[in-house]
Amino acid sequence: MSRQIVSIVGGKDGEAASTYESINPARTGEVVARVGLADARTFAAACRTAKEAQREWARVPAPVRGRVIASIGRLVEANTERLARLVTEEIGKPYAEALGEVREIVDTCDFFLGEGRRLYGQTVPSEMPDKNLFTFRNPVGVAAVVTAGNFPVAVPSWYLVPALLCGNAVVWKPAEYAAASAHALFRLFTAAGLPDGVLNLVFAGGTGTFEGLELALEEGTVQKVGFTGSSEVGRKIGELTGRHLQSACLELGGKNPMVIMPDADLDLAVEGALFSGFGTAGQRCTSLGTVIVHESVHDEFVRRFARAVGAARIGDPEQDVLAGPLLDTKFADRYEEYLTWIEPHHQVVTGATGRITKDNPRGDFDGGDGLYYHPVVVDGVRPGDRLFMEETFGPIVGVTAFSTLQEALDLANLPGYGLSSSIYTTDPQHAFRFREGISAGMVSVNNSTSGAEAHLPFGGNGKSGNGSRQSGMWVLDQFTRWQAMNWDHSGRLQKAQMDVAEIVPDLDFRLA
Repeated sequence: MSRQIVSIVGGKDGEAASTYESINPARTGEVVARVGLADARTFAAACRTAKEAQREWARVPAPVRGRVIASIGRLVEANTERLARLVTEEIGKPYAEALGEVREIVDTCDFFLGEGRRLYGQTVPSEMPDKNLFTFRNPVGVAAVVTAGNFPVAVPSWYLVPALLCGNAVVWKPAEYAAASAHALFRLFTAAGLPDGVLNLVFAGGTGTFEGLELALEEGTVQKVGFTGSSEVGRKIGELTGRHLQSACLELGGKNPMVIMPDADLDLAVEGALFSGFGTAGQRCTSLGTVIVHESVHDEFVRRFARAVGAARIGDPEQDVLAGPLLDTKFADRYEEYLTWIEPHHQVVTGATGRITKDNPRGDFDGGDGLYYHPVVVDGVRPGDRLFMEETFGPIVGVTAFSTLQEALDLANLPGYGLSSSIYTTDPQHAFRFREGISAGMVSVNNSTSGAEAHLPFGGNGKSGNGSRQSGMWVLDQFTRWQAMNWDHSGRLQKAQMDVAEIVPDLDFRLA
């Protein structure tokens, strides 16, 4: 039987205005969960509930909140296999990758459990005698977090863990097509002892979420918005929060470049391109967009890359495969459109394209009723081509050539995204010149464009985000506000910049 799940607000089941069926994309006839979707009013009500709960949660000492985060980590660790199996069932992510995703939650908890004892402020010297200056980190209040489903449990933890640690309450709206995974993660969080209302789970469609968020912002019940998703929707979220004098934490799409220098280890570069281009069926925000290869090694790289893609195993995500199906039918439909962007001057070097079926198999694999697609490498993409300029969320990678490193940088920056990037080289000068010139928030040297660690800042620039960062100590600035305090114990009014003692130097002094 499929699961029946609804929103949970203040510890109670929420009302549903409609129903959504989350399917198994590897076997589209299987319904993983029937999800009750809330409307805008329910979303806004959840924000009001969170506001009430946040006051008491903020009074819990930060080290105690850190112990709750530690408990979340242990609970997730104890449920690793079950949670990973659910992720694989619901979004078709290969089980090995799903295990890694769950491990990332544990790593995030392990990092932040100690931050409860390190939410440091500072004691700052004053320019006045008998006066002390201090700084403190205060929670922002209520955070509304909206996440995508390609990383249905890891990416939400990047928001939820630090937000809760810092003393905020959260209203979390996960992707409908990954609702069962989100519901399971929510239950693990609340089992750690979170008071009712501190973390609320709201399932809703895009329109209901946006309208509910707008209501909550107008009511003043949301002080921070975190959003992971497309650049198009992120721009709308940014505009909405900007009207309320807020800056959203935006983690958006990418057209992530990989530059292959003439001195690169080509076998290593092919391995990195294969994983970042086609792991998770190319459905990561950090997936490889375009390989930019030096003209002297272009042909050899393309030959090796095409051979590696042809040998890669696509299939049942429960097995040892490079990639499983696309996440959901809406992503499959969108990917079909991306394939129409292949132009006459392009060369598909990997053979078949489109959905894997009995009439269009991949070897002896016919795809069954799953949303499986052939991985595609397109050589000869040019600046201005849609395949070069726009994000393609799926298993398609473009290739182009360059002659100088500056040309490669210009090509890499041209699409206007700025999330992740990679360069393969054995020359440190090339590596550091690339780092200086690339617009991306993340740079890999001799590694793929994908792969984040819990203690490094994650985020992008340009079309990939507004400069905000998730993960590591840097995310604390998203979920706290600095407060300055001065304490004058002189017994008199001392006016800054006016009553400052002056020591007069003899500036005419010269050595004999």
